[in-house]
Amino acid sequence: MAYWLMKSEPDTYSIDDLEREVKNAWEGCRNYTVRNFFRDRFEPGDLAFFYHSNAVPSGIAGVMRVESKGYADHTQYDPKSDYYDPKAKTDPPTWLLVDVSFVRKFDRVIPLSALRENPDTAGMAVCMRGQRLSVMPVTEEEWNAVMAMVDPSK
Repeated sequence: MAYWLMKSEPDTYSIDDLEREVKNAWEGCRNYTVRNFFRDRFEPGDLAFFYHSNAVPSGIAGVMRVESKGYADHTQYDPKSDYYDPKAKTDPPTWLLVDVSFVRKFDRVIPLSALRENPDTAGMAVCMRGQRLSVMPVTEEEWNAVMAMVDPSK
């Protein structure tokens, strides 16, 4: 099993939306590194932090489970979609998505500032200045450190 952090702006799609829907496609990623993660590294059963970006505060809001391997993101072919890509190929598809399901919403968002201040999480990719990826790997040690911040008694 692998661990991930996946960002979304909460006014576009939030942990509350995923909780209500239970399962959904994580669509609209238009970055080749992310596409390659979806294609080569994501596996059903992987866990991901749901990160609210461009929020007050920005931070980790909960946990979701990866439910599928990467497959063609249908929005790349839809001219009415915000994620339409007129240059997208079909075989193989240019852009991929994965299905995710709701696991847990945290009682409070773990803010980016707290991640940067904690020596066990300060090395996370999300803490690096200039990091623009919307999906990034998380080590097992980082995962456990964040979970300890969420549930300090455990």
